[in-house]
Amino acid sequence: MLNSKQIIETTGISRATLNNYVAMGILPNPVVKTSPDDAGRATRLGYFEDAAVQIIQKVKDLKKQGFSMTDIAAQFGTSKSAKSHTSVKPLPEPNLTQGALAKLSFDSSIESLPGPAYMVNNNFELIWWNESAADTFFGSKDDLPGDLESRNLFRLIFDSQVISSQDDLLDLLKPHVAAGKKRLSQQALIKIYSALDSDQLNTLKSVYETVEPNGKEPMLHYPYILPGSGADVQYCDLYVCFYREGILFTYSPVQLEDDFLLQFLSKRNYVINELLKNRKPYLTNVAVMVADVQNSTRICAELPAEEYFELINDIWQHSEPIYRKFYGTYGKHVGDGMVYYFFPQPDCDYKLNAIQCSLELKEMMTKITQKWQSRKGWFSDVYLNIGLHEGQEWFGSYHAGGHVEFTVLGQTINHAGRISDFARNGSVWATKSMLNQIPSADREKVSFGITRTTPSNESVFITDTYASIENLLTEDQLKNSKFKDIEMLPLTEVRAIRL
Repeated sequence: MLNSKQIIETTGISRATLNNYVAMGILPNPVVKTSPDDAGRATRLGYFEDAAVQIIQKVKDLKKQGFSMTDIAAQFGTSKSAKSHTSVKPLPEPNLTQGALAKLSFDSSIESLPGPAYMVNNNFELIWWNESAADTFFGSKDDLPGDLESRNLFRLIFDSQVISSQDDLLDLLKPHVAAGKKRLSQQALIKIYSALDSDQLNTLKSVYETVEPNGKEPMLHYPYILPGSGADVQYCDLYVCFYREGILFTYSPVQLEDDFLLQFLSKRNYVINELLKNRKPYLTNVAVMVADVQNSTRICAELPAEEYFELINDIWQHSEPIYRKFYGTYGKHVGDGMVYYFFPQPDCDYKLNAIQCSLELKEMMTKITQKWQSRKGWFSDVYLNIGLHEGQEWFGSYHAGGHVEFTVLGQTINHAGRISDFARNGSVWATKSMLNQIPSADREKVSFGITRTTPSNESVFITDTYASIENLLTEDQLKNSKFKDIEMLPLTEVRAIRL
């Protein structure tokens, strides 16, 4: 018998191709044995009959004759189609049963997925995982910390109990790095994982340079081999699903006649809504924007009800693509107000995203005002007053029946709301602490400051300055209890940004 290393050396195929041939039924399942002392770092190897070399040569000949892998697989007695890109060597036992997939139906929840499953955000930090993934890859779900930076997926892979050799590590990294390469430059990916040691970073760079970039497909498939008890192995499918909010990785046993999982995952809106509903609360840095329509009570009184709702919907509909452009996450709409969250991104500053979004909303409101002034013959403007603040808070969701509301717990959202109440005439106000966390080279592009009154009673905008609210409000305004908790908070008005 020949082991997998010998097969690869003899035939010149890759490890991925060898695993694909097994998963497709072209080669029989290998017999997994403890490796001899001279086999390097690998602790277990798969052994094949000598005839495997002739089979592989026949496959090569058929490919040269123009046969597809589907046709070739059919000649070896299987109808499994060739959908593979790369594959992984053994992972630890996931405790799956062959009947698990059959239990999945169109009414299933995301928690019913039959194997390990986990979702990462665009920074490759875990935001959802099931118990099987925790047991298989991450030790235990209770061991994972609450702060997002400690849930960085590649760090967890490097520390995973799955890894028994360098080959295992590389094979496990490849589909994850390929998914990252679809969205991130190498520089952005390395920046995310700057906490890794030099050897780990070099490994990550090497894998990034060798994996093929994924295309525009919303879902990719990889054959995977999961070990079972003793010498048994179990063949699984890994599906990688891409969403705006992150990437889902889910494994399931191979069952040729059962497409429930694939059909389930194809219901993209349902799946992502389920994932977002069930994502775990986590501690994260976040910039919060609260935006309120000024004098909404007066506007509501002036307009017929249907026109008032039309105006508010006009604002919401025109603002939505702006929020998406700058990676804003919907918080809630309360009456005519909005709350959005901006989280760290791999290739841009989330605080600058919040500022740029606010300034584009301000431009949007100018156009909406002109439209409604022309329509109604108004002389007054419609303003959206915006408050911005940044902090480290817990992010999670509330569930009420079928409704889900995402929220940040802590003072950051409360202060942003008070700053929005303070802002007038469509202005954008941000805290000093938020701007100070922006690198100086980028902060120089932001035009901000405080309007001061000269001895001659003229208003002058003094750039690059801040002031506490108690020094900006009149005595009557200071008596308003809603400003008491932020009266010492240094603020500034943001007016423009040079891109």
